[in-house]
Amino acid sequence: MPYSAISADAERHVARPGSANSSRARRRPGSRGKDVGVIGQASWISSVINLVNTIVGAGVLAMPLAMSRMGILIGTIIIIWSGLTAGFGLYLQTRCARYLDRGSASFFALSQITYPNAAVIFDAAISIKCFGVGVSYLIIIGDLMPGVVQGFTSDVHGLQFLLDRHFWVTGFMLIVIPLSFLRRLDSLKYTSVIALISIGYLVILVVAHFAKGDTMQERGPIRVVQWAGIVPTLSSFPVIVFAYTCHQNMFSILNEISNNSPFRTTSVVTSSIGSAATIYVLVAITGYLSFGNNVAGNIVGMYAPSVASTIGKAAIVVLVMFSYPLQVHPCRASVDAVLKWRPTRRSESRNSSPSRAGSSPLLPSAKGNSPNGDGIGEVRFAAITTGIIVLSYIVAMTVSSLEKVLAYVGSTGSTSISFILPGLFYYKISSPDSQHHQRLMKADDEGEDASDHEEDEGLLGGRGSKSSSWRRTLLRRLSLALAIYGFVVMVTCLISNTFFIVAH
Repeated sequence: MPYSAISADAERHVARPGSANSSRARRRPGSRGKDVGVIGQASWISSVINLVNTIVGAGVLAMPLAMSRMGILIGTIIIIWSGLTAGFGLYLQTRCARYLDRGSASFFALSQITYPNAAVIFDAAISIKCFGVGVSYLIIIGDLMPGVVQGFTSDVHGLQFLLDRHFWVTGFMLIVIPLSFLRRLDSLKYTSVIALISIGYLVILVVAHFAKGDTMQERGPIRVVQWAGIVPTLSSFPVIVFAYTCHQNMFSILNEISNNSPFRTTSVVTSSIGSAATIYVLVAITGYLSFGNNVAGNIVGMYAPSVASTIGKAAIVVLVMFSYPLQVHPCRASVDAVLKWRPTRRSESRNSSPSRAGSSPLLPSAKGNSPNGDGIGEVRFAAITTGIIVLSYIVAMTVSSLEKVLAYVGSTGSTSISFILPGLFYYKISSPDSQHHQRLMKADDEGEDASDHEEDEGLLGGRGSKSSSWRRTLLRRLSLALAIYGFVVMVTCLISNTFFIVAH
């Protein structure tokens, strides 16, 4: 059934197994079968806020430097292109979630019905990537807070511990620990609002300095159409591509959102990616025009010392502090999936099928001892979360930079969850020969036929069916193209990272 055929009124009527209206009400894709876990409580705006906070991090401050190497024209095109490809990956995740029980969508669940024996590799890559990003946030806090203290007061005699990065890493850990133990992503919406306010301040700071023109004396040449060359451009390409990585939290958002109709979930994707792209383009252009080719990696650090710039550094700290729990959440789920993974025989993989009304479930509703329905028991949840927090704290206290490690982790982990996995999962599961796809299409047809009969759509229904088939074929080809694009990006980033590490 084509998504465009679903009306707003129909989206509010969900067909439930055993319901007397199940044969007449048009069912929402993504809500078939039984509900599993804590679902249906998060609002649309909460979902967008958490997704935007996951996307936009401290990397926004490096956008002007990327623009200086690519030029305004090419840089803007790449920022928009990267947003489109990342958004398409998120859209494919919403499509893949339709094949699973409502509330049970995850990379692990999809791996079990597509590439079961590779599931452990996928989840290991996700957990390492999220862990590395979380540690980098703690390192940023330790690096910036001494400067924030000195910005507000130059007299720190007798309070030298305020200039110690270890003190600040430890202090801020006390804040993020309770947040990291929250099970539901929706519970972090208020801290995400604070983080977005910090982002808003940083954007205003950059735009305000550009409008005032107080950096013109330090401004270098400006590249509009020209670029600095292939090598400098490739060095900044990963910064832009990975700036949209948020796919590790998309399934949690799909599980928790109250209205998971295609229109709603697609609007969450478009609003989040659109907001992030707008922020990136605005900061990149205004920041670059402020300093020209003399711009540095952290544009806030280039401004003359003032209360405003010091508050800007504090805003970065607040941003990364409240982004840390958003990395712990998917890291915990992936670590749990790795720990409970077992090799699957081919016959078992073929016999697994998605849950539908009147059919057996795709996967066991593995709630364990958890009353929250996330499949992790209380003790296991506490143990994994504690392990992630303690290990990240130890690494942040002993290591001052993860730049080289994160370069490789981002090249593999970010490209996998943003492009490769969504593309491969959808291409495999939506194959016309796939029994999972056949059952989903049968459920679609039954719901559409009943609705078409009631609404007396006549020949329009037949045209819709042909149009839907054409769209599904195109979507499959595009999903494969996205996976191939992901592999190309991965190889390109790995080569460029190796080249620059060796060169420096």
